[in-house]
Amino acid sequence: MSVRIGVEEEFHILEVESGLLVPRADPVLRRLPRRNFTTELHQSAVETNSGVHTTLDDLYTDLAGSRRRLDAAASSLGLAAVAAGTAPLAPASSGHPTAGARYRHMVEEYRQVAEEQLICGAQVHVDVPDRDTAVRIMCMVSPWLPVLLALSASSPFWQGADTGYASWRTLLWQRWPTAGPAGCFSDAAEYDAAVQELIQAGIITDPGMIYYDIRPSDHLGTLELRICDACPRVETVVLVAGLFRALVTDARERLAAGAPACEGRHDWLRGATWRAARSGLEGTLIDPSSHREAPAAQVVRSLLTRLRPALEAHGDWQTVRSLAEAALADGSAAQRVRRTAQREDLLACVDMLIAETRGEQRNRRRVPVGHRNLPSPAVDGAASRTGTGAAEVVGR
Repeated sequence: MSVRIGVEEEFHILEVESGLLVPRADPVLRRLPRRNFTTELHQSAVETNSGVHTTLDDLYTDLAGSRRRLDAAASSLGLAAVAAGTAPLAPASSGHPTAGARYRHMVEEYRQVAEEQLICGAQVHVDVPDRDTAVRIMCMVSPWLPVLLALSASSPFWQGADTGYASWRTLLWQRWPTAGPAGCFSDAAEYDAAVQELIQAGIITDPGMIYYDIRPSDHLGTLELRICDACPRVETVVLVAGLFRALVTDARERLAAGAPACEGRHDWLRGATWRAARSGLEGTLIDPSSHREAPAAQVVRSLLTRLRPALEAHGDWQTVRSLAEAALADGSAAQRVRRTAQREDLLACVDMLIAETRGEQRNRRRVPVGHRNLPSPAVDGAASRTGTGAAEVVGR
């Protein structure tokens, strides 16, 4: 079986010395090939686009290589790239929009929502045979997407304060009028008609502004996962990509066997997404089978069990299981950031995120004089985890 996957990653651009988010994407991009690197709404972020791959090993190699090239370009300017849902030291002032009519309209129309779009995500594309299949699968896999959010959660801090959430990016993101769980549609024509209604009503300007947690691509033959935070560790991105491909594969097989595309009400999904954003891997999640709370580790392992045949069909079982167990042992990126803040301060969190984005261990640095009084904020009371389990490293 060969189902292709690709990934888009968004990165914050930070000034190394201060740790602050800075609007300097353009000078970084001038040092990079535009085929694989591009702008975002604000000048404080850069997006990378992977190639299309059939194996997780190849995907890992591609993503790690893109991160190295981005890091080299940023480092030459005294900057660093960070893959996380939010930057710990994002400024309180509004962002700096990238030039262009589309971005200008978004800022003028959506105001504070767009101005505070200082967030980064990771999107995974999986090949599907046609748009009708994509739309039907979208409904079938949606109940499991909050689990993928929990695995990716990396944004506990916003403008220097602990929000109490593992993924504050999710709460910021859901302020857009078309964000959140996708609805259920019988086929592509029904989905496309709903999108056109939103455009004609003036809610959005184009299909690219559909920000559902999952959507059929408007220009590729793929189903696109959009619920996840950007992930400091590239291994987490590979884990999420492997699980999402298996979810899509499993749904295709169920659909071909005559299973209904929609298995019931989805109004509980927004609450399940909130729960994942609040807790990450350190609390409970909503089990899609029972719609009841269960420990995060139990829900993750239930997903692995459900997807084992699809994972084995792609040759992904050992890799994905090892990466998932390592994630459960070490905790979410949000928890790692909080542990660092509790031991040290927010500059240390920035150092940790820079190092993990590079694929390195963090080196302690002396705090610059102008930042010695940065707060070490009170850490939210989510359960602390101290395990350091090691996964098989994909692609190494």
